[in-house]
Amino acid sequence: MKRFPLGRVIALPAAAALTLGIAACGSVNERGDNQGGNGSELSGTISGAGASSQEAAQKAWQAGFLGSHPDVTVNYDPIGSGGGREQFINGGSDFGGTDAFLTDDELAAAQERCGEVVEIPTYVSPVAVIFNLKGVNELNLKPSTIAKIFNQKITKWNDPEIAADNPDVDLPDLGITPVNRSDESGTTENFTEYLKAAAPEEWPHEPSDSWPVNGGEAAQGTSGVVQAVSNGNGTIGYADASQAGDLGTVKVGVGDDFVAYSPQAAAKVLEVSERIEGRGDYSFAYDLARDTTEEGTYPIVLVSYALACTNYDDANKAELVKAYFDYMISSEGQQASAQHAGSAPISDALREEIQPAIDAIGSGS
Repeated sequence: MKRFPLGRVIALPAAAALTLGIAACGSVNERGDNQGGNGSELSGTISGAGASSQEAAQKAWQAGFLGSHPDVTVNYDPIGSGGGREQFINGGSDFGGTDAFLTDDELAAAQERCGEVVEIPTYVSPVAVIFNLKGVNELNLKPSTIAKIFNQKITKWNDPEIAADNPDVDLPDLGITPVNRSDESGTTENFTEYLKAAAPEEWPHEPSDSWPVNGGEAAQGTSGVVQAVSNGNGTIGYADASQAGDLGTVKVGVGDDFVAYSPQAAAKVLEVSERIEGRGDYSFAYDLARDTTEEGTYPIVLVSYALACTNYDDANKAELVKAYFDYMISSEGQQASAQHAGSAPISDALREEIQPAIDAIGSGS
């Protein structure tokens, strides 16, 4: 497997002043440093579907796209990663968004649809463990404790395991209500991958985009989980950190320390992660090191991918998808995502590496 040092994979976000209006609707358009097509001469509509964690970033990308291409409409339906992959493979969308790279079977099916598959990281973000507990804004939790809570083996907030790492917190004698995604979700897959890698004895379930534990409370999409946790008392869930809002959040045990989520801390996990080979020249999927003990690293992270074809039936669709993907990975697009979705921008080196994949987007006509 090919190993990439951190400097080649991702750049830590800088405080960039970017004036960008976010459109309230789910359709807008594009512009970027690495533009494909002929700027304002582009026209038409493309539609994507997938990861709800990408919703804020997609709105930022769409808004930035609007300024240069007023005759292009880009739609994105945040139906969840599983639904997004299925729609893309079946030809129901022009592009997809997913928080988990395609499985081998999905990759083969996607290749049948559109030749070589373009699978590139466009969004890197921590997954926050969020909770709603009156008077408590932050908690320290070890991986084993998190696993036991979501596996419903720790059921009270004043459990000794929680209290041991939070001696200064007044923990109530209150039941814990875990909240999970009800839909197939890349966020769920990333979270269960972390639990399996970091606490295998306490989390006996295999990683999956479908929640494996019965009971608790389930909600549709990232926004549904956030709303369910917000509306409860004693609730705990997991969601893309950009949507955590004012909820309490967990500092995760890493080695001997507890690490709060941040784009910078999430980016560090890629330093010890590897690119998966044998998936085609245009697939940039990563095997993330969830069980790292590296200081200052936040291991519950998702790398969200964009999916496209190298061979579309419609040449105009191909041109529009190529142009939109160019904007997503451009420095302007990545700063827009960082500002409005809290993600960590990809580095110039990674942009250069994945650019040939975007250049390969085309049609057979």
